[in-house]
Amino acid sequence: MTHSDPIADMLTRIRNASLARHPSVMIPYSNLKNAVAEILRDEGFVREMATVGTGPKKMLRIHLIYDEKQRPAITGLQRVSKPSLRIYAGHTEVPRVYGGLGTAIVSTSKGMMTGRRAWKEKIGGEVLCVVW
Repeated sequence: MTHSDPIADMLTRIRNASLARHPSVMIPYSNLKNAVAEILRDEGFVREMATVGTGPKKMLRIHLIYDEKQRPAITGLQRVSKPSLRIYAGHTEVPRVYGGLGTAIVSTSKGMMTGRRAWKEKIGGEVLCVVW
């Protein structure tokens, strides 16, 4: 099944799995989704990720984080740039999410990175999504 917006599909799967308190979620693999998942892992929103399978049936398993009261580490995910409306930001315009508590994920000419890192490296790009 093809999707017109694979990043929105990924974010929706993660959002639904965390609301249902699932320990992990399976997402069809792509290099773009893998890069987004790595940023989520590095920022502490997900515990770990692994690729499962080979070839066209390759999947990405993302293990979610919950606290002792079973509240998810990810309280919000929002797609910013969409296929129908791309949102680009210069390095000074990259959004700060919840005063720095959240993370903006930016696709730049030097690869995927957080908004904080893009601001430090003085690089702009497409703001894919924000996570808090």
